[in-house]
Amino acid sequence: MSSLLEPELIEVMAQGNRDSEDNQATLTTQEKQEIDREASHYHEKTSVGLEALRIVQKHRGWVSDNSLLAISNYLDIPAAELESVATYFQLIFRQPVGKEVIYLCKSSSCWIMGCEQLQKRILARLNIQPGETSDDGIFTLLETPCLGDCDKAPVLMLGEEMHRHLDENSIDELIDKKKKYHADKSTD
Repeated sequence: MSSLLEPELIEVMAQGNRDSEDNQATLTTQEKQEIDREASHYHEKTSVGLEALRIVQKHRGWVSDNSLLAISNYLDIPAAELESVATYFQLIFRQPVGKEVIYLCKSSSCWIMGCEQLQKRILARLNIQPGETSDDGIFTLLETPCLGDCDKAPVLMLGEEMHRHLDENSIDELIDKKKKYHADKSTD
């Protein structure tokens, strides 16, 4: 996914880290504690950049520009360096995504086994295109080149759960199950 960097943030990143009055980037106490816990496994605090991105995303749903700058300042990693890590890894979201992210495998094995039909079913059910989020904010569909389960194709990952040997009925079941879960959760 591409970054949503604002021009003024690109300028800040190009100059490296700096603390300024106009920089409102902050981490929560809990995020700092989790980052520090991860950093304890490394010789240098700066080695924990990817894990810090994952921690912030776990709490916020994605890594905004301000969140990236907060991590950069906290770990003393140049923001441009951290941005390159964030945009390299597909599992770090630099823009808002739905509560449930569907990674549809588009490998040769999945293609041979019918991932195109699965994608059409997902698109029709959710009224979205790849990279978009459903109107209800629940689902975002992302294509991925491989999920490493070629012998169980077609596959997709929903959140952090792998789903294998899929067909159109199993797609409907997954979507319905997640919609029900979020509907029930919103009434609690």
